[in-house]
Amino acid sequence: MTEAELRKKLEHLRIEHRDLDAAIAALGDANAGDQLQIARLKKRKLALRDQIGMIEDQLIPDIIA
Repeated sequence: MTEAELRKKLEHLRIEHRDLDAAIAALGDANAGDQLQIARLKKRKLALRDQIGMIEDQLIPDIIA
């Protein structure tokens, strides 16, 4: 992937991560929040965080001290 493609994918993943955060908060605020659904959303959010971290590592070059 080119750098531009990686940056676009990174932005998409960050938006999805933010949306999941809002969805988890909304379900948590509801008294009848489905705990299984919340757990699934949190798991997806963690997976997105891992993907974001991997892409950020690809975009930031290693600096040899």
